[in-house]
Amino acid sequence: MKLPFPVSSLRRVGTMAVLAGGLAGGLATGSVAASPTPWAWAWKLDVHDVSAPVGSATTMIATVQFVDGCRVLEAYNNRAMQMSSIDDGVAFDHKTIPAEIKDGALVFEIPLHATKPGTHKINAVLRVGYIEGGDTMKMVNIPLIANVTGTN
Repeated sequence: MKLPFPVSSLRRVGTMAVLAGGLAGGLATGSVAASPTPWAWAWKLDVHDVSAPVGSATTMIATVQFVDGCRVLEAYNNRAMQMSSIDDGVAFDHKTIPAEIKDGALVFEIPLHATKPGTHKINAVLRVGYIEGGDTMKMVNIPLIANVTGTN
């Protein structure tokens, strides 16, 4: 079956989120309903690459926004975790980072520093809870993939 979106987009929205977002049911029945919003899922991740001198502390900010009809599950332990660098070129100050709620969005401020020069791929898992439609709680893993550049 042909997917209704490019496979490369899975890298940004995350395979787990695609399956958890109900696409699996659509594939099983042979159809996928069109989203009533411009976003394909209930959430949107915004993260930007960072650059800093090797050994200097910097902060990567990742923001998860929700579509109308969805909101943050405030009682849930929304967090960034399982952070790593593909080449050990980045060190993370904490194993787990709690999210802050700002203007209805989840904001993750991830302190880190490059341990060697160059661009290093990092990844983390954002564990997020939200309420959909006023009465349905959902918890999803959102993959965060970005670059950290260590300069001299």
